[in-house]
Amino acid sequence: MVRPGFPGSRPCATQPACRFPKAPVCHNDNPRPATVANRVKFAGVIFAHTVTHTTSVALPPADVLARAKRFFAERVPQAAAHVEKEGPQFVVLRGQGGEEVVIRAWADGGATTRVRASTLFFDQALDRFFSTLPLESGVEVA
Repeated sequence: MVRPGFPGSRPCATQPACRFPKAPVCHNDNPRPATVANRVKFAGVIFAHTVTHTTSVALPPADVLARAKRFFAERVPQAAAHVEKEGPQFVVLRGQGGEEVVIRAWADGGATTRVRASTLFFDQALDRFFSTLPLESGVEVA
């Protein structure tokens, strides 16, 4: 469709030539939908998959969750997160921009507690939180 009166208007069926001629794939021809799951580049920022941190600690699960709530409310001032949902083995924290971090802690047999945390944007804050816990194993990031 040509819109009369608009300089430079052209039929709708055409699109401008790719501005990146040396790119292996034209940015205009991306057949994949724009979802977080398949890494979208938008305005110079790459959105990646959700990151999961897993470790073992020498604390009861309730103490781990209480520490997580306190840590994300008080010790991360630039990206504080507050309780949205919680249960006996998990807590869902929501940040000011809608960012989410989910932490689950459960007893693994004896005195060991397993902790798994999942997030998209709170990676550094989770690393800092895990550094405050008495770890019994290294933190696995997947």
